[in-house]
Amino acid sequence: MISDKRLIGIDLGGTNVRVAHISPNGIEKIESEAVKAQGSVKEVLDQIYSLIDRLGTDGIEGIGFGVPGPVDEIQGIVYELINIPAWKKVEAKKLFEERYRIPVKVQNDANCFAVAEKFYGKGKGCQSFIGLIVGTGMAGGIFINDSLYTGPNSMAGEFGMMKYLDHFYEYYSCGQFFSNVYNISGKQAAQRALSGDKEALAMWEEFGEHLGNAIEAILYAYDPEKIVLGGSVSKSFVLYEKYIWQVLENFAFKNSLKNFKIEASDLDNPGLLGAAALHYL
Repeated sequence: MISDKRLIGIDLGGTNVRVAHISPNGIEKIESEAVKAQGSVKEVLDQIYSLIDRLGTDGIEGIGFGVPGPVDEIQGIVYELINIPAWKKVEAKKLFEERYRIPVKVQNDANCFAVAEKFYGKGKGCQSFIGLIVGTGMAGGIFINDSLYTGPNSMAGEFGMMKYLDHFYEYYSCGQFFSNVYNISGKQAAQRALSGDKEALAMWEEFGEHLGNAIEAILYAYDPEKIVLGGSVSKSFVLYEKYIWQVLENFAFKNSLKNFKIEASDLDNPGLLGAAALHYL
């Protein structure tokens, strides 16, 4: 349940870092910059501090920090961010709490996405659902019996790393598919398909079959009520939705699909909303 807390959400990506004030009604204001991805730990931290300080912390009751990589959610430690090489082990919770003297929660971006959907989006009212990011990578946040499940090492939901064909699901079931297989970007493939290009439409059919196989595996493992797709490729859902369902026609347990739904997120800034909403869990 959303409380009346005023919070700060931080979304640290490989390209941009964004910070927002978030109230019960959603985002109030945002500060954003291109992240100093090749900078030192201190340089990136100072950049985040600067954005927070611009917004101010008066009346703020908590900070939520979302990152594109593994975390120790109990200790609030960020590990090995691929897109920010200097961040091998950063005690983010400790550092932010020492500076701002308010509670801090740290989580990976896929879990933040699922949390955003739970409180603000298409996960509302669901007891068990998956928030599945299909963008430059593929990973999910898992809600089971109304609670976020992250596993003992905070690595649950890394569906993209499961072996599939000659690679992994991530190779075929997110934006990488188009560059890996067809040497084209997902954005270009979508533009061409929407203009009626038959070759591009066939690419999306193939993509939908791969993603359908990934979703089938997730269904067998977790039996969720719903899967909510996020990330850049979810914006093209209309191009591949039917091919996912064609794969699921062969799903062994037909009764499980009667009320099961797959939907694309319509949230703006789910990374910021979900990071802040970690304080609602």
